[in-house]
This record gives sequence, structure tokens and C-alpha cells, in this order.
Amino acid sequence: MRISVIGCGYLGAVHAACLARLGHEVVGVDVVPEQVTALAGGLAPFHEPGLEGLLGETLGSGRLTFTTDPASSAGARVHFVCVGTPQRRGEYAADLSAVRSAVEGILPLLTPGDLVVGKSTVPVGTAEMLSERVREAQPEAELVWNPEFLREGHAVADTLSPDRLVYGVADVEGREQAQAAVKLLDEVYAEAIAAGTPRIVTDLATAQLVKVAANSFLATKISFINAMAELCEATGADVVALADAIGHDARIGRRFLNAGVGFGGGCLPKDIRAFMARAGELGVDQALTFLREVDSINMRRRVRMVDLAREVCGGSIVGRRIAVLGAAFKPDSDDIRDSPALNVAAQMQLQGAQVRVTDPKALDNARKRWPDLAFAETVADAVADAEVVMVLTEWPEYVGLDPVALREQVATPRLIDGRNCLDPVTWRAAGWTYRALGRP
Repeated sequence: MRISVIGCGYLGAVHAACLARLGHEVVGVDVVPEQVTALAGGLAPFHEPGLEGLLGETLGSGRLTFTTDPASSAGARVHFVCVGTPQRRGEYAADLSAVRSAVEGILPLLTPGDLVVGKSTVPVGTAEMLSERVREAQPEAELVWNPEFLREGHAVADTLSPDRLVYGVADVEGREQAQAAVKLLDEVYAEAIAAGTPRIVTDLATAQLVKVAANSFLATKISFINAMAELCEATGADVVALADAIGHDARIGRRFLNAGVGFGGGCLPKDIRAFMARAGELGVDQALTFLREVDSINMRRRVRMVDLAREVCGGSIVGRRIAVLGAAFKPDSDDIRDSPALNVAAQMQLQGAQVRVTDPKALDNARKRWPDLAFAETVADAVADAEVVMVLTEWPEYVGLDPVALREQVATPRLIDGRNCLDPVTWRAAGWTYRALGRP
């Protein structure tokens, strides 16, 4: 099948390469020439394990091409819309300009039987509006909403072997055209469906809510355990043991119950804020007031992390040399959007600390976004003569650090474990002062 993917950022580039890997003929279209040039040359513009190998394979097969020419989408039976929906500047609401522009660009190319598939995370009601535009342009074309559930660092596997497929279709029971759209999308995902991937066909509104509801639940779970960490600090309890204990309850589960500096990235923070904004527009803002506290708890952990650095330094961080291990918002990614690590580093520098940040993959992005921070290429360079070492992104190489060897490189062996990913017994035995949020 010939398929176009509009928007070749993180979501679109991975989706295009994976569709080509599944045997489809795919053209990826993007407005950023530098990004298109990199992808066409087999280079991923961002760090994602396995993507460059996949690009090399599919570009070499001839099934995958990238271009800046929107007309190259002509002849595709399915058009995937994979553009970003960032938070509007100064507001909670999502910026939908790229989504609208992408769909408008497809409209002149549509022929009877074509399918426009939205994958971008949008406020509920967006798909209905775009569906009207598609029908006006080509009455025999259909719009379906097919939300993505990618985890950065696992995006290739999540695309090739998804844990579920969701199709949002207008009046699927009452219209043959809608039923034909479902069958066409089934052809796109034939391999995953044959492997037993659950497929949920629902209305447009539900499909749009699935992603933001899932992200809101995960954010709530993270903020819940961080709220428990505040109580643990006040009582001397251990939040890790607490999470282990409640995580054995099958109704709760242990995943996403890791207390620490909180969540960041390009999805959870902006999605829960856009969800609240849309609820307000619909007149049901009270239903999501709890998300304000979820967001507040999350941001409060960053302030508390700075407080913890001040505590271990005897009340002041002015002039203190502090090494920050981690710049990406999570390991196996170079994504620094709303990164808790960089936010904490910047706060400490503004308060007079001498901060050096290192990261295995995200330094280039971090330098562009935070040019006033000092960066180090290696852990050794970052921790040299440091008075405090802070682990703020749980990269495997940081989790596996040798506390005995590291002690020889610092001025003072003080460690703040911002992700509760290290063993306090081991580090204390090696002579370190160990502190973490929610642990005695």
C-alpha cells in the first residue's frame, strides 16, 4: 500500500520507518529541510534506539522516501497526520495550527476511498472538525483517529508490536464508508492484528480521549507517589519500601510508582494541561481539577530537589560546585522538553551554585536550550572536585557507577539520588552522604 506520513518529527519519523518495515511504500513529508535531509540520508535527527538501523534498511529497500514537497503525497491511499501539538505560549491549551495545516494540505490530493488518519494528540472535538473538512473536500474520503502510544526509548518496538490499536470512526455501524475505512486501516496494521494485538473501534470522541486520559492517569500515579514521598520525609518512612508494598496489590501495580524529581518530556506535562483547558471549554472543568494538583505536586518536586541540595551543603549552595548527571527527561532519549534535570540545574545556578551538567545523548540539545549552563562531556569531567553529585536522569551508566571509584574524583562525597535509582546502603558504605526524596 502507498502511504504518506505528514510530519516527520519524533512520532512521524518512527511511524514512517516502521510502516516501510511492514512492507508498505511510504513517503514522509516535513516542512523542515534539514530534518528531511537527515532522514533521507539515514540519520535520525534525535536519539531513539534502533531507528537509524531501521532507516538504513527501509531506505535501502526503496520503500521509504522523505521530501518537503506536499504533492508527493498524491496517490497514497492512507495519509497519516503525525505533527506536533505543543502547549500554546502563555496558555494551557494545545496549539493545533500544525494539525490544521497538515490536513488542509492533504485535502486537494484526496481521491474517493482515501483515508486520513490522525495520530497527533489533540483535544476532544478536533477530529470532528477536521472530519467535516475532509468530507467537504472529498465526500468519499474518510477521517479516522488512531492515537499513538509510543514510549521514548522504545518507540520502534512499540510501533511494530503495539499493546493495542484504537480506531476512532464516525458512525461506524451506520455507514459502509466508515466500515471500509476500518478494513483499510486493518490492512495497514495487518501484521500486528495477526499477532493478536487488541483492536478497539470506537467513536471519534473516545479515540481522542484515550491518549490524554492514559497520560493523565500515569501522571497522577507519579504525583501520587511523590505526594507520599512528602509524607515519608515528614515521618521518617521509606517511600521505596512503601511503593514496593502497595505495588504488590494487583489493582495498583508497581510501575510508575517511582518517587523522585517528577515527570517531564513533550507529552505528560502539556497533555494534562491541554486536557484541563479543554474540560474548561466544555464546561466540565471541575471533573479535572485534581490534575491541577497533579501538576503542582510534580513541579514542587523540582523545588524540593534544590532544597535538598541546600540542606546537604549546610544551608547554602552559593559558590558550591554541583555535578548534575542527566539532562534528558528520561534515559534512552535526547529529549530535553520540560526536563526536570535541566530545570533543577538552572534553578541552582540562578541561586549561585557552580553547576556542571552531563548526559550521554542530550548535551547538544541542552546546550541550545540552556546556553548559560556549563556542560561536561563525561561523568569524570562533571564530578571533578564536585561538592555534591546529583543523579537526575536514571541512565544505566549512572545507576551502575562505582561509588568507591567516584569518591576519589570528588571534593566531598555527597550524593543526591533524584530518581531513587541507587542503593543507599552501598553508597553509604563507600563513605557517601546519601540523600533522596522520601527516604530516611
